[in-house]
Amino acid sequence: MSLLNEIQTEKKILPRRILIYGTHGVGKSTFGAMAPNPIFIQTEEGLGDIDCHKFPLAEEYAQVTNAIGALSMEDHSYQSVVLDSADWLERLIWAEVCKDKQVNSIEDIGYAKGYAFALDYWRQVLEGLDVLRKHRGMHVILIAHAQIEKFQNPETEPYDRYSPRLHKHASAVVQEWCDEILFASYKVHTKQSDAGFNQKRTQGIGTGERTIRTVERPAHVAKNRLNLPDEMPLNWNEYAQFLPQPKTKGVIK
Repeated sequence: MSLLNEIQTEKKILPRRILIYGTHGVGKSTFGAMAPNPIFIQTEEGLGDIDCHKFPLAEEYAQVTNAIGALSMEDHSYQSVVLDSADWLERLIWAEVCKDKQVNSIEDIGYAKGYAFALDYWRQVLEGLDVLRKHRGMHVILIAHAQIEKFQNPETEPYDRYSPRLHKHASAVVQEWCDEILFASYKVHTKQSDAGFNQKRTQGIGTGERTIRTVERPAHVAKNRLNLPDEMPLNWNEYAQFLPQPKTKGVIK
């Protein structure tokens, strides 16, 4: 059979792979809890005030992969899986690398190879989550905290920007894997006032409004494949309005 006969033309609609990161307490976990019928795989404490279904706190890497395996193999009605959080999962991965290589710290592995070894564990997790997405029809939401990194832009002078709090190698793998990377933050305005002696004072003013940024800008990492607005309310229902819907077949009379 000719390979040309296997060319596909229709869009394949799959659940989303989302990384949402931001400052502490902004509402990332609440965003995940608003997804359709979610189950949390928790690697850090912090869900006590959120009414949700969750696996026991994972203190070892194997507990995370076992939870993914259970969702893959056993009967359930969950439609979304939320891993909270990716940066605390990274600590479990580093501990697993240290155990395998019989060292006390991942830094004890020369030439920064420990972080390269860690990528194998990251890929195992992402492959397991892809099984849930493709074969169990589940949205995948990764939650991470934010860090400020120095970005070496070859076209400009280096500048600071927000990014997920992951090692740069792991962050690159996770960001490439995700469909959307959303930066969650509080909306802040600036106001200038006269400080005297021809000096201006800039003051940050916050309204408490929580938003997600969906497009990369110099101040933050972000991306989306849904043609989302650059900025949206931090609310799953607002985001869900842009999710592709399966085509419904017309009724022939």
